[in-house]
Amino acid sequence: MPISKVTIEEFLKFDKNIPILDARSPAEHAHAHIPGAVSFPIFSDEERARIGTAYKQESREKAIKIGLDAFGKKMLSMVETLDAYFTEHKISSKEVRVHCWRGGMRSATVAWLLDLYGYKVYLLTGGYKVYRNRVLQQFEKNYRLKILGGYTGGNKTGALQELKKMGEAVIDLEGLAGHKGSAFGNLDSIPQPGQEHFENLLAFELEKESSIPHKMIWVEGESQRIGLVNIPKSFFINMRNSTLLFLDIPFEQRLDHILSGYGKYEKEHLIGAILRIKKRLGGLETKNAINALLEDNVRECFAILLHYYDKLYLKSTLNKTEGEREITYLNSASTDAKLNATKLVSDEFNR
Repeated sequence: MPISKVTIEEFLKFDKNIPILDARSPAEHAHAHIPGAVSFPIFSDEERARIGTAYKQESREKAIKIGLDAFGKKMLSMVETLDAYFTEHKISSKEVRVHCWRGGMRSATVAWLLDLYGYKVYLLTGGYKVYRNRVLQQFEKNYRLKILGGYTGGNKTGALQELKKMGEAVIDLEGLAGHKGSAFGNLDSIPQPGQEHFENLLAFELEKESSIPHKMIWVEGESQRIGLVNIPKSFFINMRNSTLLFLDIPFEQRLDHILSGYGKYEKEHLIGAILRIKKRLGGLETKNAINALLEDNVRECFAILLHYYDKLYLKSTLNKTEGEREITYLNSASTDAKLNATKLVSDEFNR
């Protein structure tokens, strides 16, 4: 079967059961990759570095010889690894999508091997580089967004999850970023994706959720920075220019919800998070919050912190520098996610 060279649009439209094989080095894949792609390196990180050095310091021919020597020793293990992957994932068709950085020798070599072995191969013209260009173009589009806002502790993430169950288009920015968006946002120590891969994940979700014409996409109102990553500027401006649906829940109910989620963490981790906002919280309030925690008055500690985050939210989200942004308020006496999601899609709220 001949190897088929395809455009990025064709490459991404294939059935998801046709695996995407990333022929770049493990380090390149770990840095950022096409969502769902499987690392299938033709060279290790060390081999890639050695080949690159030979290319720069000696000659193209010398680099190719080193590459052929390394590749020849692993051809058998590569096809066996792929066969095992197909068996493990119960994939019946022998079709694969392959790419490297620019659609050059690495992906072409892998494609040759798999074609020889009997797989139908679709080779991405332009490689990962053309995919990244496409990702960046996604953020320049004007999406129809509904921004779910509200003070900290209102269980907005839970409401978004319920909206998704109802069939609404939803993008969970905090989920993609692996961070809850505050000094307390990564107490579980979940590794965040790098900036480039976060953008890849966001672009993937945007394309998927915007595939139905005229359908609104729900997104939680966030600061541009979520932990260590930033929402791309163009998309963030799109968010800021979209209607804000403000879920207004009483302080005590929000405090109860925060305690149910964050009260389980070790004191030393909570103190570390408090100290990270010491400059903005103020010396006195920092001292009061930590002392309350040490005295096992967890509720008082989080009450101090919640007052701080309420003020911060007012300043960053509801300030007048945004111009005449449309804000619609929804009063709710509960942080119950299903209840609030139902209210958010009700005819009375959206008329």
